[in-house]
Amino acid sequence: MPQLAPHIPSVPGSGIRRVFEIAMKLDDVAMLVVGEPDVPVAHHVIDAARRAWADDKTNYTPNGGITPLREALVAKLARENDVLVDLEQVWVTIGATQALHQCMGLLLAAGDDVLVPDPGYTTFTMNARMLDANPVPYSLKPSHDFLPDFDELAGLVTDKTRAIIVNSPSNPLGRVFDETVLRRLLSFAKQHDLWVISDEVYEYFTYDEKHVSLASLDDDDRVFSVFSLSKTYAMTGVRVGYLVTPKGMAETMRTVQEAQISCVAEPDQFAALAAVTGDNQPVADAREHYASNLRLARELLEARGIDYLDPRGAFYLWIDVSHAANGDVASWAEDFLLEKRVAVAPGSAFGRTGEGWIRICLAASPETLTRGISALPSPQAVPAA
Repeated sequence: MPQLAPHIPSVPGSGIRRVFEIAMKLDDVAMLVVGEPDVPVAHHVIDAARRAWADDKTNYTPNGGITPLREALVAKLARENDVLVDLEQVWVTIGATQALHQCMGLLLAAGDDVLVPDPGYTTFTMNARMLDANPVPYSLKPSHDFLPDFDELAGLVTDKTRAIIVNSPSNPLGRVFDETVLRRLLSFAKQHDLWVISDEVYEYFTYDEKHVSLASLDDDDRVFSVFSLSKTYAMTGVRVGYLVTPKGMAETMRTVQEAQISCVAEPDQFAALAAVTGDNQPVADAREHYASNLRLARELLEARGIDYLDPRGAFYLWIDVSHAANGDVASWAEDFLLEKRVAVAPGSAFGRTGEGWIRICLAASPETLTRGISALPSPQAVPAA
């Protein structure tokens, strides 16, 4: 019997999806486990997709995407990210997920190391393993204010290290790195001759903090930037993102895009064009909805004496349940779901530093959020060991 490639069994499953799959089989669950916006897609975006289908715009497009969309993204990057690029640096992808995988495939050979945040988004590690590369976690700990420890980072670099992934605003933490931290990360990458992969999927959702794009600070073309329309425009199922490359990669990108996907579906690209160029009020409304939910969640948690990281971005809340999890938050989250009918993401799904924590999604109704948080055990209610 033929065997799968030997490195495939090392690809970890998603601890988030495990809880989600169980929850989908149950009734009346407060869903706070996955990052799914709870706001509708704007009408002008739906109309653009409908017109594209009606006009039979269902053909192959250039590998990088339709020209109007790429031009709109070039303009958006200059206007909102202070990133100046040409058309051949912007590549439309099947969500940020494909952009991340494609980018890592460009940079990592079998056996190479990539530095990944811990806690960090699950597919950073999954992608590296899929490529037979080694994800090397760098800690974002409460004791270090959930910021990179540059002494630790320096100790992780070997002659096999090729890249570092930076995620700001962070999933799952909601941490936003300021310009000082980002400049130190770039300096670190330059010192060790590393590529930088900047995941900026939650760029539009920050609270009392400015989002700074790493590429806007890059002076030697080492940053790849990953963006998505999924969270911004509530288009998770449409699957449109984009990868912004350093200069001079057009021919390589045409080849790898053709080999991997050929192109993103044409109607989806017209929907994306309408989202990027249309009225941005729905995005502002979504941000205020998430900010309002954050205020509610803070009140509920503080009233019950439960510790949490006060986020400055994304739409998640990182909550300390170590007083109840007994060192196995993954099992605790499953038991909590079965007993309380509340689905949360175990922190250990995002890396070893997440043990004892959970992530909840703020993209929910106030009623669902209140029900979920009210079910969490307070430290006072947990008997001392």
